[in-house]
Formats: sequence, C-alpha cells, structure tokens
Amino acid sequence: MPKMKTKSGAKKRFKVTSSGKIKVAQAGKRHGMIKRSKKFIRQARGTTVLCPQDARIVKKFLPYA
Repeated sequence: MPKMKTKSGAKKRFKVTSSGKIKVAQAGKRHGMIKRSKKFIRQARGTTVLCPQDARIVKKFLPYA
C-alpha cells in the first residue's frame, strides 16, 4: 500500500500538540491593521487551539502528525 500524502497547505499552517490538539496562528492579522481596533490586535497575538469540530477535519489532512 502506498504512503498517504499530507496536504502541503495544512503542514504549513497547523501543528499538532503533544496532547493531540491542533495549534494554529490567530486569524485576521495579515493586513488592514489600521481599521482593526487596538484590542483586536492585542488579543490576536500568538497562537490558539482549534475547536474540536475543525480539528477533526484538519487531522485528516495530516495523516502522520
């Protein structure tokens, strides 16, 4: 049986934690920071953990993670 392929877009965007959760960068920080509130910019720093419903989809894209 051949190896399964990992989605290359997913391997660049997501990481799996040791407990099996999916870690992802905060959304909405690529451009247009002038129109965003200071509070939004502060709260969107760093990374976050995906909700279980979305994590289930992403895990299919990363079969060996």
